[in-house]
Amino acid sequence: MRKPDMQEIKAFVPARDFNTALSFYQDMGFEVASNQGGFAYLKYDNCSFMLQDFYVAEHSNNFMMHILVDNLDIWYDMIKSSGLVEKYVVCLTDIKTQHYGMRDFTLTDPSGVLWCIGEELKDSSHA
Repeated sequence: MRKPDMQEIKAFVPARDFNTALSFYQDMGFEVASNQGGFAYLKYDNCSFMLQDFYVAEHSNNFMMHILVDNLDIWYDMIKSSGLVEKYVVCLTDIKTQHYGMRDFTLTDPSGVLWCIGEELKDSSHA
């Protein structure tokens, strides 16, 4: 039996204040591909997710997303210099080298969702 194809998989990211969250992600560089009143389809290159006008603190504060990038330093510098942290009063951590073969940092969104942004270490002995 042939394995069925899959085109895409997307998470539905919660938003405490939908319009604020939408602005945050646009300021982060995401494009709003569609906005259907409470659900927005956000894209960045070939990556995407759905932003939903839904909020439960316990859910949002335990919700995590991961972005794998080619150059972590460029992303960190872009976020740090963009004013996102100050404008939206969110948390940005320093870059850390992890034991599991990644360098990464985290950024919370205005709803408490944790975004881990990382790059794989070139030395495969850490993996």
